[in-house]
Amino acid sequence: MTVEKSGTPTAVRRVPPGPRGNAMLGKLREVNNDRLGLMTSVAAEYGDAVRLTMGPKSLYFFNHPETAKYVLADNHTNYHKGIGLIHARRALGDGLLTSEGALWRKQRKVIQPVFQRERIARSAGVIAEEADRLVGQLRTRLDGEPFDVVHEMTGLTLGVLGRTLLDADLSGFDSIGSSFEAVQDQAMFEMVSLSMVPTWVPLPRQVRFRRARRDLQRIVDQLVEQRVARGTDGEDVLSRLINSTSQESDPQVRQARMRDELVTLLLAGHETTASTLGWSFYLLDRHPEVFERLRAEAIEVLGDRLPVYQDLHRLTYTAAVVEEVMRLYPPVWILPRRAVADDEVGGYHVPAGADVLICAYTLHRHPAFWPEPDRFDPERFGTGRTERSRYAYIPFGAGPRFCVGNNLGMMEAVFVLAMVAREFRLAKVPGYPVVAEPMLSLRIRGGLPMTVRAAD
Repeated sequence: MTVEKSGTPTAVRRVPPGPRGNAMLGKLREVNNDRLGLMTSVAAEYGDAVRLTMGPKSLYFFNHPETAKYVLADNHTNYHKGIGLIHARRALGDGLLTSEGALWRKQRKVIQPVFQRERIARSAGVIAEEADRLVGQLRTRLDGEPFDVVHEMTGLTLGVLGRTLLDADLSGFDSIGSSFEAVQDQAMFEMVSLSMVPTWVPLPRQVRFRRARRDLQRIVDQLVEQRVARGTDGEDVLSRLINSTSQESDPQVRQARMRDELVTLLLAGHETTASTLGWSFYLLDRHPEVFERLRAEAIEVLGDRLPVYQDLHRLTYTAAVVEEVMRLYPPVWILPRRAVADDEVGGYHVPAGADVLICAYTLHRHPAFWPEPDRFDPERFGTGRTERSRYAYIPFGAGPRFCVGNNLGMMEAVFVLAMVAREFRLAKVPGYPVVAEPMLSLRIRGGLPMTVRAAD
């Protein structure tokens, strides 16, 4: 207990433990070099609540389902987007990922109808067609030179996104992948540097970023122009965005809103699923027994036909594989928030303005909720799954800002894995290092070269 000047006793405010002095200096070096290692090490050393002090700034890291539930759902109105996403705003603008308050609610209202169950069900055919196109490309690579699986998955998911959400063909925009690389690189640089470096400073990454932003603006303008020419009375996201921004009297504001929302949708809509598929093929190669069971299910359920929506509920083991992949390598690996007002989380005081971190990567590997947490075991999500806290597993976030496209992404991943495994075995190139790179999604650094051969 402490005593105020008046002599009135006040309660002691508990502060989470964490590194101090030289120990903290060592941790700071990890912020840029190994963010996953930093989060993992401090959770192991200090427990489920950790305070990281960086100069005048303190980060409050909570690693328990109950504190995740409290911050993301129960008291979500007190927690706005935090470190990383705030700083990513200079790279991504005010799209659905970074916006707050009334603007976020308006944006969510515009796109929410596109993700209704009936429309997602109608997207099954498009996903099957795009996956079948991928299978055709893999046939041409049988027993051939290695190819980058992540690059192929990125092309696939962009194709699906264009046809299902935008009613547009994105295949002609060859630069879109490299432009998003530059945007993500800048967004993470903004987070690490806390936006202290002006964007006009001619660092190579910032030059690439400015070029990428211009390229993405060109792509958005072309998509909008093509859609206006065809008419905007459709149910797709692009039509809805054009109609929702048409009331803006200032053309620059209208253009900026269209750019920010479409760039965010394009990035989030393809990057997370592409990353999940890349990790899936990597883990299936490492665990042939899982691959064999997945392939057997694909043959039993699908035979030699394309999947339909109802198959999503029949490919149960394939779905469990995807869920376990996302446990180990969650597409949304960290959820940063900033406290609006003073609060108490897990018994610890969190001051107004403090940055709060919920890390899905460490939460999904918490030994109290996941036995042998580093082991790849799809049975965790099988019929005999163990009951656990809902918030011990949050690959798509949680609370009101739960990922709106989760069902579409899940169906895409399940169908692609089943169709590929039914016919092929993908093998990682020996000796190639596979390193997790925590950007806006948790992807494989530098891609994943693999070879393909017939499964029989």
